[in-house]
Amino acid sequence: MRDRVFPTPLSPAQTVDELSNAIKAVIIGSSLLRNVAVRGEIQNFKRHGSGHVYFTIAGNESKLASVMFRSYVSVVTAWPQDGDEALVTGSVDVYPKGGTYQLYATSIMPIGLGAQQRAKEALRAALEREGLFDVRHKRPLPKYPSKVAVVTSPTGAALRDILEVSSKRAPFIDIVLVPATVQGFEAPGQVARALSLAGRIPGVNCVILARGGGAKDDLSPFDDERIARAVRSCPIPVVTGVGHQIDSSLADLAADTAQPTPSAAAEIVFPDINETLGILSSSRDVIRSASLRRLEASVSLSEKNRDKLLREINIVLEAGEYRLLDAAREIELRFVNSIEKRESFLSQAASTLDALSPLAVLGRGFSICSDANGRAVKDASSVKRGDRVSIRFHTGSAEADIASVKI
Repeated sequence: MRDRVFPTPLSPAQTVDELSNAIKAVIIGSSLLRNVAVRGEIQNFKRHGSGHVYFTIAGNESKLASVMFRSYVSVVTAWPQDGDEALVTGSVDVYPKGGTYQLYATSIMPIGLGAQQRAKEALRAALEREGLFDVRHKRPLPKYPSKVAVVTSPTGAALRDILEVSSKRAPFIDIVLVPATVQGFEAPGQVARALSLAGRIPGVNCVILARGGGAKDDLSPFDDERIARAVRSCPIPVVTGVGHQIDSSLADLAADTAQPTPSAAAEIVFPDINETLGILSSSRDVIRSASLRRLEASVSLSEKNRDKLLREINIVLEAGEYRLLDAAREIELRFVNSIEKRESFLSQAASTLDALSPLAVLGRGFSICSDANGRAVKDASSVKRGDRVSIRFHTGSAEADIASVKI
């Protein structure tokens, strides 16, 4: 009998716990398993009394045990049912007690048509009760935006369509691309972050959220609660242009304006420069005609006012002329009276002065004697013998020497 040969192990013997921990370390250390998205059929769905949810994701040949802890349960608005297809995101880890690996889920997104529609309707109803779609919250779009932010994939057809429309309609308006994945399980988070960023860009006064056409499943991210809330919470108006014609996404319901395609969204945001120039030209003609009519009316009114003003001026001038004539006559009369009064006064004063004049005294036979200094001699004691005096008569004068003085 030939001896059986056993392979020599590469490492010393380990306990079950040590091996399980080693496997756990390998799985945790794999970046591919820390953030995964798994698509499959939901089976054995159970909600435990602890609040945790347990289920299995089944493929064609494999099954993956999964658990969602209650801290993540509150974010799920509609739960799938057994048999529904769903996209589950989370991380893979080892459950040592069971000796199995399992998916620790953080989100569940139904992708089967029936389950997906149920989830959408449940979320729509919840957001509608919350007032997220209330038309009273809708904001008007700026008529002439200065800068527009576009949230979309930088490599998608949506961006090319928007740029083409804007270059034809309004090439003078600045466009800022805020890139985001618009398809797949990462799309809701990226789009929500991009909308938040777009709302903080200085000078931006309108946002376009766009995606080109595709299968219904490809457009499902726009029914995600995160995008709907990001649209509504954006501080500036948001226009959606998601490539679908039949159904409205929750993002469309939350937007200020929804259009069926990216091109349609661009057409409603960017004003047509040719149309604007036509409006300006028509407005200019209207303003010119109105100005001419106003000018003609003003000229006619000015002529009427001029004639009326001239008549009023003539009336005022005539009245002023009469008042001036009356005033002149009154001044003349007062002047004549004043002259007559002054003449009478002067005549009386002249008579008084004439009566008081020394010449009048001299005329009555008196004379005036003055000393050598011209002072009147009023008393004989003021002269002495030999003084020369001057004697003034009514007519003429004479010089004399004092021969004797008698006091």
